[in-house]
Order: sequence, then C-alpha cells, then structure tokens
Amino acid sequence: MLQIIVKLIGVIIILVGVVFIYDARILTKKLFGFGDQNEATSGFKILGAMLSIVGGLIVYFDI
Repeated sequence: MLQIIVKLIGVIIILVGVVFIYDARILTKKLFGFGDQNEATSGFKILGAMLSIVGGLIVYFDI
C-alpha cells in the first residue's frame, strides 16, 4: 500500500515537472513583468527538468 502511494507521489511530481517545462512561457507571463520573462522561463524549465528527474527516480527505485 505504501509503495503505491509513493509511486503516485512520484508520478505527480513528474507531471508537475513536465507542466513547468512546456508551459514555462505562459506561467511567466502571468507571474512576472516583461524584463524578467526570459530569465524566469529558463528557471522554470530547469526546475521542471529537475522535478521530472526526481519524480522518475522515486518511481524507478521505490524509495
């Protein structure tokens, strides 16, 4: 039962990471001014990639 919950949390983390990668420009338009959009977009994409990796490791290794 605990393994299923941990895998579900890992999948949710992966999904959040993928959303950050693909919708980074849309999210930064809502949250930041024009001057900060390019830097924030890069930051969101990096954060999304790291979240996807962490979620994948959780799912793969059943931590």
